[in-house]
Amino acid sequence: MTNTSLLELRIQKSGLKKSYIAKELGITLRTLANKIANRCEFKASEIDKLCKLLGITDPAEKEAIFFATKVA
Repeated sequence: MTNTSLLELRIQKSGLKKSYIAKELGITLRTLANKIANRCEFKASEIDKLCKLLGITDPAEKEAIFFATKVA
């Protein structure tokens, strides 16, 4: 399960637009929004690419964002 709050914060800090991120992932903006909101899951390849785009290099941060077991 994706930690929506942490991911949204990381996207905001990156300065990248969600439309650009969606294009780089090869998905629509709506699909990206659905994945961020946990309506559907990110593929492993999308997680890897998103981490590169957002500069996420710490495995603990990656796990906290994309593999959260409980999200408030």
